[in-house]
Amino acid sequence: MTEQALLILTALTEGPRHGYAIVQSVDALSEGRTRLRVGTLYGVLDRLVAEGLAEPDRDEVHQGRLRRYYRITEPGVRALTAEVARLDATVRAASAALRARETG
Repeated sequence: MTEQALLILTALTEGPRHGYAIVQSVDALSEGRTRLRVGTLYGVLDRLVAEGLAEPDRDEVHQGRLRRYYRITEPGVRALTAEVARLDATVRAASAALRARETG
C-alpha cells in the first residue's frame, strides 16, 4: 500500500470526506510531509474504489460545484489495519536494530 493510499484511507476513517477535505486531512495527518495534488488524489481514490477499499458515499452541490464524498469500506478498514500492523512490525524491527547497534 502506498503512503498516499494509507493516508487517504486513514482520513476516511474519520467519516465521509470530499476531495478537498481529504487533502486537508492528509496534510494534517502527515504533519505537512505529504501534500496531495488533485490528480494524485483522484488517481489513488479511483484505485481504492476499484479495489473495493473505498466507495463513493454521496454527491452534494456546494456553491454551484459538485462535491463527491467517499467513505472507507469494511475491506478498506481490514486492509488499513493490516498495513498498520505491518508497518508497526517494521518499525519495531528497525528500532531494535538501532538499539543493538548503539549498545554493540
